[in-house]
Amino acid sequence: MSDPLLQITDLQRVEAVVVGASAGGVEALMTVFGALTARFSLPVVIVLHMPDGHRSQLAEVFGRRLALPVKEADDKENIVPGTLYFAAPGYHLSIEQDRSFSFSREERVHYSRPSIDYLFASAADAYGSRLMGILLTGANQDGAAGLVQIQRQGGLTVVQDPSDARVATMPEAALALHQPDYLLSLQGIGRLLVELERITC
Repeated sequence: MSDPLLQITDLQRVEAVVVGASAGGVEALMTVFGALTARFSLPVVIVLHMPDGHRSQLAEVFGRRLALPVKEADDKENIVPGTLYFAAPGYHLSIEQDRSFSFSREERVHYSRPSIDYLFASAADAYGSRLMGILLTGANQDGAAGLVQIQRQGGLTVVQDPSDARVATMPEAALALHQPDYLLSLQGIGRLLVELERITC
């Protein structure tokens, strides 16, 4: 890989990946996850900001394009390795200590429900140093504080290079709060996940 990597042992400890995106996120996520094969053995949980009141078709759209199994997360569902989950619209999505999902109708965070921060903070508590958090393009500050929580728990943090993002506000907000382990283009993040697939699968 052309991008600098942490020690392979840092990647080997990863047991789950959480991802946040907003404006421009559909195209970004397709780029990042399009190169993965069905052998990818880690669960991936994504919050992508969508308008309220619309049934999400993200799982269907991505399921047709990606090699990984894709579904919308269900309340109380146990997390299955090798599956890509999207948060359902209208509910905060959190990960419990027993590695199951939990829905909440608590107040919006950064005008958003589901909130990236909400997912990231709960995942950091559940997975600790065995978590990778990825923050992509977006038009608000959701996810920045959540990445800090992941880093405090010893997890790995990845931020899309603002110069590569369709909307740079979200990555810039993250960089204002902390220095991520990786600052990469979408192609670089995709290569990082391919490397993660190679050493963990």
